[in-house]
Amino acid sequence: MKDNYSYIGVLEYADDGISVYFPDLPGCFTCADTTEKAVKNAKEALGLHLWGMEQDGEPIPEPTSIENIERSKTPSLFWWKYLCRP
Repeated sequence: MKDNYSYIGVLEYADDGISVYFPDLPGCFTCADTTEKAVKNAKEALGLHLWGMEQDGEPIPEPTSIENIERSKTPSLFWWKYLCRP
């Protein structure tokens, strides 16, 4: 178990809100109406997802570098690294 994790999060903007997902962590996603709330929700979702994986004894994947993550053609993508201390 590590003390720190850093993963890329992807924000996608649509007419009905903002969705956030983590390419390295299938099933870890959230949404919001504002960028500020989306970032807050993403940090919480990441921490809870990693905590759950640790509690279940699942292996935590190594993060993919931003250069190796497939980028969508959608112009409204933003990339962040989140540091999580579960």
